[in-house]
Amino acid sequence: MQVTGRWSGLRAALTGSFKHQGILYAFILFLAGVAVAYPTVLSIGNVLTVVQQVSVIGVMALGVTFVVIAGQLDLSVGSLLSLTTVMVVGLHDQVGPLPAILIMFAAAALVGAFNGFLVGFLKLNSLIVTLGMLSALQGITFLYSGGNNVNIQDPNQTWFKVFGRAFVLHVPVPMIIFLGLAVVLGVLLHRTGYGRRVFAVGGNPTASSYSGVRSSRIVFTTFMISALCTGVAAVILGSRVMGSQNTVGQGYELQVLAAIILGGTSLLGGAGSMFKTVIGVLILGFIQNALLLLGFAYYVQWLVTWFVIIVAVWFDVASKRGRLWA
Repeated sequence: MQVTGRWSGLRAALTGSFKHQGILYAFILFLAGVAVAYPTVLSIGNVLTVVQQVSVIGVMALGVTFVVIAGQLDLSVGSLLSLTTVMVVGLHDQVGPLPAILIMFAAAALVGAFNGFLVGFLKLNSLIVTLGMLSALQGITFLYSGGNNVNIQDPNQTWFKVFGRAFVLHVPVPMIIFLGLAVVLGVLLHRTGYGRRVFAVGGNPTASSYSGVRSSRIVFTTFMISALCTGVAAVILGSRVMGSQNTVGQGYELQVLAAIILGGTSLLGGAGSMFKTVIGVLILGFIQNALLLLGFAYYVQWLVTWFVIIVAVWFDVASKRGRLWA
């Protein structure tokens, strides 16, 4: 009887562990499977390269995680990345790197505030609002640049390059920014009263309003966080490339959502984790890296991203229903 009790306790512990940390185990199994065919995938150099490559998507995903947990969507981040990257690069030679960064962040905050006002205070549907903003921002980007790509004239003579090209103790600065921001925002989301209110608004808006939580303000601030994180991503991307195309952010919104959903954040709101978003970003990055190592064309990544979104949403809805099939 004692052995049976211990086995039951161990089984319950394992079940609970897989339920709460399943994405982490899936990530480990995925890496192990790829490493069998390509051992170099786990080399320090390749790991640093992958994390550096996904840092832009990762930083954006950290901000959008707040929006999704609050029960909303932000599809405008791809076009906002295009606008902010074009702005920070285009203004660099005109006003200098620091003023360019500050002006760009002001523009990003304005977009986030506008989205947040429409969704939070006017109660408009976030999908429609941000889908419309996606189109509007892309148009504004072309108007701002005149349809021309922008470049920094002397990329080797500016300290702006530190954000995308520099290393600290052989660690890429974009990776440091991504993981450092993940820690800061993780503490904000999981260790503060504000974070608890974000979960409350996404989990049960009606109950949260009766509890004194001002959902309008919470939703507003989540869109602000999302926009400012996209601004940080624009600094990394602009610094890495030292130039920008008008459509540089096109499609990023899908990759960001795929990473967030893959990390277990529910599209229905009220559930998610900053740590799991980081894991979702890394899984997406290593999937793309593995496809390239296996010799697949770049566009295959879009098919895989679609498949990842469908499967992740399926399991998310299934977990709420308690069954895989309707």
